[in-house]
Amino acid sequence: MRIVLIPLIVLVLEINLYPQQSILSKGVNYLSKFIASDYFLDLKKTNNDLELTDTLFLRAVKYKNYNYSEALLALTFATVPYKEVPIEFPLIGVLDYPLISANDSVFIKKDKNLPKELFYDTPKDNFGDKDKLAHFFGSAFISYSSNIFDLGDLIGYFVEVFEQSFKVQSSVDTRDLRTNKLGNIFGSILKKDKNVLPSQVMLIKSLSYFSYNL
Repeated sequence: MRIVLIPLIVLVLEINLYPQQSILSKGVNYLSKFIASDYFLDLKKTNNDLELTDTLFLRAVKYKNYNYSEALLALTFATVPYKEVPIEFPLIGVLDYPLISANDSVFIKKDKNLPKELFYDTPKDNFGDKDKLAHFFGSAFISYSSNIFDLGDLIGYFVEVFEQSFKVQSSVDTRDLRTNKLGNIFGSILKKDKNVLPSQVMLIKSLSYFSYNL
């Protein structure tokens, strides 16, 4: 397990020490405010959550002047449903590591408005699949930004072990791994086709499930 933790910690720290962190922070704040806005809340009345996810993606891309890599990274942090993660360091113990996020008032509204019904098997509770957006966009960012070889699957697995090891959740979630894979696919397609939308890839799993069960 320790072999896995080292690159995980490096990955998290390097993203948080992103050379243009001020630009990243602005993007996260902008998207968080958009999700927390009354306008987005009104959209929720007439659009399903897959359509809202597409709207959020398109808004991020436009805000970043069609820099898809920066848009996906900002989306990853803007859709994380928690502000910090507990990390257990050797000798030091457990420390709460802060993630890039909006201020508390915006964060609370943003979390409340996050799209949550993304798949056919979304849990029927108030939280639903809110945590899946960060998995999806994070994996898409890795896949889209990787020019040498595809790290999407590897990073997706690391994210799962990260959550398990750092007590974000109690066990590896196969639904998270599936979402990571879909994000990986989305990032790969996005390299070739800028017209692809998150919902089109997210529907793959639901369509395959219902096709198999016909």
